[in-house]
Amino acid sequence: MSTVEMSTVEHLDRKPLGRAELAAVVARDIPRGAFVNLGIGQPTTVADHLPADSGVTLHTENGMLGMGPAAEGDEIDPDLINAGKQPVTELPGAAYFHHADSFAMMRGGHLDVCVLGAYQVSQRGDLANWHTGAPGAIPAVGGAMDLAIGAKQVFVMMTLFTKDGTPKLVPECTYPLTGLACVSRLYTDLAVFHLGPDGVKVAETYGIGFDELAARLDVPITRA
Repeated sequence: MSTVEMSTVEHLDRKPLGRAELAAVVARDIPRGAFVNLGIGQPTTVADHLPADSGVTLHTENGMLGMGPAAEGDEIDPDLINAGKQPVTELPGAAYFHHADSFAMMRGGHLDVCVLGAYQVSQRGDLANWHTGAPGAIPAVGGAMDLAIGAKQVFVMMTLFTKDGTPKLVPECTYPLTGLACVSRLYTDLAVFHLGPDGVKVAETYGIGFDELAARLDVPITRA
């Protein structure tokens, strides 16, 4: 059986991805027919970029399957919200259930993909996304730990560098951990990374070349 060779795609004729563009890239890579949880914050915007015929069923931990895109205008129902308390729409066949049942779905391995934000991701796929230890910060893990260990694949969305230029893809996480070796793909404004036993592979870059990216990171990366 023949195999398809992959290689890093470098998009050098453009700027880094904007927030909406990043959400569209994540949506592009979600398998058709998958059951997916979108984490609070930026991951929720992925819902707005899923094709109507994708067959993807969105789960929200506050007790709903069949969530649609964000609600606007007359669509807004204050009783119909996602886990981040944002008004959403429902798709035909949507179902509602107890919070405990929702977490049982998450912990029981019934979700194909979850998409989460992060403060740090390590080179082996460790995830830190619930607390930075900053004075006055209110730690709130929510359902992130349940999703990180329960979903079959964990996709993370974040900027690759902090405002002061420090990489958020790191050799070892220095913030409190959410899960160990759980992240399979990392989507950032500058690059898409695949993480696994073979290390960190770069699938795509945006507005930066592979060599420059490698020079700015403190972890070894290879071409996909």
